[in-house]
Parts: sequence; C-alpha cells; structure tokens
Amino acid sequence: MSDTLRDQLLGLGFKSAPQPERKPERKPDARRDGRPGGKPQGARPGGKPGDGPRPPRDGDARRGPPGKGRPQGNGPRPGQGPNSGAGKPRSREDIDLAKAYAIRAQKEKDDRIEAERIKQEEARVRREAKAKLDELLKDTGLNDEAADIARHFPYGGKIKRIYVTADQLRQLNAGELGVVQNNGRYVLVTAALLAEAEAVFAQAVALRVDPNAPAEDDPYADPQYQVPDDLVW
Repeated sequence: MSDTLRDQLLGLGFKSAPQPERKPERKPDARRDGRPGGKPQGARPGGKPGDGPRPPRDGDARRGPPGKGRPQGNGPRPGQGPNSGAGKPRSREDIDLAKAYAIRAQKEKDDRIEAERIKQEEARVRREAKAKLDELLKDTGLNDEAADIARHFPYGGKIKRIYVTADQLRQLNAGELGVVQNNGRYVLVTAALLAEAEAVFAQAVALRVDPNAPAEDDPYADPQYQVPDDLVW
C-alpha cells in the first residue's frame, strides 16, 4: 500500500492496526569469571563494576606487601647489632669479683644448711634422751609427800628446792641420794640411779653432793640456811 492510499484511508476514519508491545529483553547477571550474580572479580569494595585492582605505585615496592610493615624474625634491631657498642666487655677484675661473691654466697648458704642440720640433730638426740630418762625414772622416785624440810640447790642459774625428810637430808648431803630434773619436777633418787640418769641425759642431773668437798662449797646443805627475800626462784 502506498503512502497516498494510507493517508486517504486514515482521512476516511480508518485506524492502523495496533502492533503488539515489545518488552525489553532481560539478560541474566553474570560475573566476569563466568558465575551468575555477584560483583566482577577484582572489583574494589564500593567501586564500580569493571574496576580492577589498583596498579602498584613506586612506593609500594619499598613498603612490601600489606600488613608487613615491620620486619619479621629474630634479627637484630637497630642499635642492637654486634658492633653497636651497647655493652661493655667486663674486665678480668670484674669477673674475679663476681666469682668471689658467688663463692661467698654459696658458702653462707652451706653454713646455714649445716647449722640447721646440727640443730635438728641435737633436738632429735634430746628428745630420745628424755624419752629414755622417763622410762628410767618410772616409779623410782623417793619423794615423800610428808617431807617438810626444804633443801635448796643451784640449778640452771637459779636457786631451786626439794622437800625431804630429815633422814633423806642426811643421805642427800652424804652423797647417797641425788636429785634429777624431769619434766619440770625434781625427783629424789639413789646415787646409783643418778649415775644412770647422767649417762642418759647429763643435763638432767640437778643435785649431786660430794661428801668430801668442804662445807663452804655447799652453803645450802644446812636446812637452817636463810634464803634472801630478793632471790629469784
């Protein structure tokens, strides 16, 4: 149909047949690496599609890869090299002095250990001796509850006393009896038992009278002896 005829028909009221509406074709999203959806590989966050990685600049080669700003490993730090001069070599005198201090400290330590060992050994021997003395003096004391005569004697730097009868006082002054200290008590024993107690634990012998000694050597032998009021018991 020519344009003239078409114009004549439109002029008579004829309308052109409506043509179907064409929809735009929608292509599926595709990544540049061939996978559907997502952002193109190598794009920077927040960048436009197609933006590749930033080309390296001259300064990047000197800085190295990201996150590697500090050198790794146990290499020497600046100023700590073998020729940095941070430490001064010790002289022979300093070395000898340090050795002397070390020897003296070790000797003092050894002396303390030895002193503690001796102390513990003495305490053990003392405990064993006291235990033997307890067994030796068991039910052997001659103390009389009715005794009313005070016999004084020096022991441990102080004046002590034990109550005896008149006959026991005579025997005590004659050396036939003796006094042993045991567990805070003063026990009257025979001379033979006194010798055994001395062999077990000599410190326990509180009173042994030598009958051949001069009388002035034992002023407390007389029961009438007056003890001073200011005496510490």
